[in-house]
Amino acid sequence: MENLPIFFRLRARPVLLVGAGEAAVAKIRLLLAAGADIRVVAPEGLDAFTDWNDAGQIQWSRRAFDPADVAGMTLVIGATGGHGADEEVAAAARAAGIPVNIVDRPELSSFIVPSIVDRSPVTIGISTNGTSPVLARRLREQIETLLPANLGRLARFLNSFRSAVKAKFDSFDSRRRLWEEIVDGPIARDVLAGRESAAREAMLSRINRRQDNSPATGHVDIVGAGPGDPELLTVKALRALQDADLVVYDRLIGDGILDLVRRDAERIYVGKARADHSVPQDQINDLLVAQARAGRRVVRLKGGDPFVFGRGGEELERLRAAGVSAAVIPGITAATGCAASAGLPLTHRDHASAVTFVTGHGVDGEPDVDWAALSGSRHTLVVYMGVSRAGSLAAQLMDHGRAPETPIAIIENGTRPDERVIVGTLESVPSLVRTAQVGAPALIVIGEVAALADAARELAFNTANISNAQAV
Repeated sequence: MENLPIFFRLRARPVLLVGAGEAAVAKIRLLLAAGADIRVVAPEGLDAFTDWNDAGQIQWSRRAFDPADVAGMTLVIGATGGHGADEEVAAAARAAGIPVNIVDRPELSSFIVPSIVDRSPVTIGISTNGTSPVLARRLREQIETLLPANLGRLARFLNSFRSAVKAKFDSFDSRRRLWEEIVDGPIARDVLAGRESAAREAMLSRINRRQDNSPATGHVDIVGAGPGDPELLTVKALRALQDADLVVYDRLIGDGILDLVRRDAERIYVGKARADHSVPQDQINDLLVAQARAGRRVVRLKGGDPFVFGRGGEELERLRAAGVSAAVIPGITAATGCAASAGLPLTHRDHASAVTFVTGHGVDGEPDVDWAALSGSRHTLVVYMGVSRAGSLAAQLMDHGRAPETPIAIIENGTRPDERVIVGTLESVPSLVRTAQVGAPALIVIGEVAALADAARELAFNTANISNAQAV
């Protein structure tokens, strides 16, 4: 984030606008909407400025800019369009310690005026840090279509009950829960639909129905974060992250996903790696139960899907046995997400009519699987957590009849910016893993479909000396 988004209160405060041409018109309209005391300096300008001046909406000094004009201003905006003149305005403002914006000159500006979605009192600012105003405008148009027209009315409605809610609910958490219930429920929908009288009656009833001394009810959402790309997070998962009091997260959860967590939520890391369990599973289970019983909304955040080798089933069983409210929010599992990112179909009419997900680690180390059943042709096998045992897994499959020349693909850091896809054959798996120095997280896809991995993919390593292997 290169700039800190800040909303400036300008009502009745002096703002200097230098310039009265086309570039200044949009700024005038924004400043008028904000209720600023607008001072314009320009020797000449558009007829619109004469109209605004005659109506008493601006004070227009028809002359050249003087650096002394910036004295006492809250903000300064330069819109002359002349390079020398704009630079003079920027220099005068900087010397006086006054925030300055020069239209289309981000290098001269100390603040940027964003593209704005106005649902007053709800205001959304969109900025590209001055790199592309057109892109910001397109984003604003998209957001405009998503937001209800009565959003401002809803904000004013909620504000009218703030004192009443504060009087009835003493704790911050209880107030936040109530507001979330109202915003997500039928009362807000009534306001947005124009049924404000009905909404007001329902709101009064809701406030008076529950006192703050009622016991808080906790809840746990077991959430799948997907294979790594934050944009693959589901909408429901995002909502859970925004509502959580506490997020308990695993090793494979990247910063991009954690950035979506509500900023004041507590975060506890419980990541595991092979032979390195920072927090044993039993302690994680006990933590979830204890925090929910304390009345907190907890998100148990897991990579991929929590019910595919994520031990989410064990955690759900423990929560239910303890009588704790819990739900599962599925995620895009690593197999489907990483394969799609690599351009690799897991099933294909010409190559594979079945797919099986297996783990490279069992309860006692070696996975307990039926190797003979997994060794047939036209069957895709996706191995999770199998890098450290890649050699023995390949040997088991070949011993049970899978052809040594069967195509394979290793997908490391799938869907992430540093994704690598390594293809070869089943018999070359040990040398591929060793030579390419494959690290976790990585999946191994075994089967004829692996030969369809995106042929244009550029790798960060050279496989020229690996026998039976081809880089794509």
